[in-house]
Amino acid sequence: MSLVEINFDGIVGPSHNYAGLSLGNIASAAHAGDPSYPRAAALQGLAKMRGNLARLGVQGFFVPLPRPNRALQAALALDGSEPPQLRAAPWSASAMWTANAATVSPAPDTADGKCHLTPANLVTMLHRAQEWPDTRRQLELAFASRDHFVIHDPVPPSLGDEGAANHMRLCQSHADVGVEVFVYGKSGGPFPARQHEQASRLIARAHRLAPERTLFIEQNPAAIAAGAFHNDVVAVANERVLFTHAEAFADQEAAYEAIRRAFPALEVVEVPASAVSLDEAIRTYLFNAQLLTLPSGEMALVVPEECRESPAVWGWCTAMLAGNGPIRQVIPVDVRQSMANGGGPACLRLRVVCDPATVDPRFLLDEAKADRIAAVIEAHWPEQIDPSDIGTEPLARSVIAARQALLEALDLAALG
Repeated sequence: MSLVEINFDGIVGPSHNYAGLSLGNIASAAHAGDPSYPRAAALQGLAKMRGNLARLGVQGFFVPLPRPNRALQAALALDGSEPPQLRAAPWSASAMWTANAATVSPAPDTADGKCHLTPANLVTMLHRAQEWPDTRRQLELAFASRDHFVIHDPVPPSLGDEGAANHMRLCQSHADVGVEVFVYGKSGGPFPARQHEQASRLIARAHRLAPERTLFIEQNPAAIAAGAFHNDVVAVANERVLFTHAEAFADQEAAYEAIRRAFPALEVVEVPASAVSLDEAIRTYLFNAQLLTLPSGEMALVVPEECRESPAVWGWCTAMLAGNGPIRQVIPVDVRQSMANGGGPACLRLRVVCDPATVDPRFLLDEAKADRIAAVIEAHWPEQIDPSDIGTEPLARSVIAARQALLEALDLAALG
């Protein structure tokens, strides 16, 4: 079996909007009430997927979830008198950020030699807690082979779990045995810490991970308070490299030491606060990047365009590339519509190490399929959604028809 890392990106849904639903997400709050551009957002995400397909030779995707969520609308007893944010929750397109879809432990790490996936319950936020049943339906379809995959129930709802956004894996190569690092929060000042330590520990046990290769590290409360609502806003790992801000963890040096004990080959690429402040790192999403191993063996960092526009961030990147570190390329991409709602390149993808032949091919991208997706988006996705459109039946009909057209184009009507 040939194991590779596949990035599964979420196609941005036709109800993409800026309702400011995510407490602790600075970008989401800053853009609350702005008009959104679903067609542009989806095409930006698709362009990023095409780029990584060309670089890596393999790329996956997930389709948008059903919106508006009629069951949630009924449960909220919406009658027009409710606050706009409550009315907007059933319309949320936040499942596009598939880093929160699940936690994934590849087969080399698990006792039974299968890839384990646990859908995230996302209970901290109402608009996200509705996602997991439909997310699970896609996971069960995409990874249907029970010879290769195990899909678990979410952890109990009293324990907040945000999926792979708070999970890192270090290894010599993706196909080798790895060390899995679960990052949890305790306090975020005015903002909730979304990842519960016991949720992480439960997932590690369910995935049958070896205790000596499993670590639990606390995120820096100051990072959460500054807007790093997930660990992947301040740190990302790939193979032997941990790329991190100097203020990512509650005890930075103890975190490095713990990882090195389990994985002596660790290479840390640390960005000091004197070069890039925590606030600037969060504003530009320098760390919410895709750290990729290219076929040449070099590593590339796929960052938002906002990084190139920041003198501090781009200055640090330029200096890094002039050195002899493990990251040899920095590739800016335009995902501005996602960024304005608080999700960079890393938010948009779920990493699954597996043999592509074991994945339902309907969820694997090629250029012809990308063309079909683009054609549906251009024909059916709303060009613009204004805040006053949320909750209206004309928009509901448009969004439902757009998603249905995509499912038909991809032979995924079973998810209708």
